Amino acid sequence: MLTDRKIGVLMGGASSEREVSLRSGASVLNALKSLGYNAVPIDAGRDICEVLRNENIGLAYLVLHGGWGEDGGIQGLLEVMGIPYTGSGVLASALAMDKAVSRVVFASAGLHVPRYELVSARTKTRAPISQGLVAPPPWVVKPRREGSSVGISIVRERGKLDEALKTALSFGGDALIEEFIEGKEVHIGLLDGRALGGVEVRPSLEFYSYEAKYTSGKTQYIVPPTLEADAYERAKEAALKAHNALGCSGATRVDLIVDARGIPYVLEVNTIPGMTETSLLPKIAGHAGLSFPALVEEILKSALRRQGQ
Repeated sequence: MLTDRKIGVLMGGASSEREVSLRSGASVLNALKSLGYNAVPIDAGRDICEVLRNENIGLAYLVLHGGWGEDGGIQGLLEVMGIPYTGSGVLASALAMDKAVSRVVFASAGLHVPRYELVSARTKTRAPISQGLVAPPPWVVKPRREGSSVGISIVRERGKLDEALKTALSFGGDALIEEFIEGKEVHIGLLDGRALGGVEVRPSLEFYSYEAKYTSGKTQYIVPPTLEADAYERAKEAALKAHNALGCSGATRVDLIVDARGIPYVLEVNTIPGMTETSLLPKIAGHAGLSFPALVEEILKSALRRQGQ
């Protein structure tokens, strides 16, 4: 066995993605146990410090989606407690979770990003960080700090913008009004600084919404994506560049739109991708020759290597 430390699989939490996180966490826990690791489930609530101490956790395997589980909050707590953990660090996690700031970083790294405006939750006005939205509708309206497509709307008529903003702002933070990029939705899986490959998603609904992601039969998955070879390479290069620009570690999944010219537009980097056996990163890893348990163990090994073990 690679480590004798007791592994706490942190899942659940209090974000809007709690149920997805619980499913991911159960899959990871089962995989770790099948490999012989001493792993226990931990539903990360407000008593998390006490639970980690009482359970004598030596390493945290993070499978928390959204909220303070993915925005650097839990990572900072674990560092204060001296408990190593899987995935990206405090700053990279915080940057990746913030869709507005991460795009500033992506653009500064020379990557293509959709044009957008940032709408303040407090004043309902444009914030200074906005690029200035000059494109006509359709637009994508989304919360600034949510995942799993929570709160996202496609606005095809200007008159429906206010309703979409109300939905996006209801999650307690700012909202983005984003240029709609026509193209193929491609997700690239990364592990330890290398691209494992990608998957193209074709939802039967208007877009790859929460319902399309988590309802069986609502989405078609194509591995590898139906891209020309050079466009696929550009997508993988863009994903790796976005991952590195934020300073991410371990496994990530980068979401992109590849337009008709083969230009990849980076949407976001997911620092704790879904980890059910049918999630996108495991699909990509499986096509690259990594079984689900092998992927789980590689993510664990990455965390241990950062600790010099």
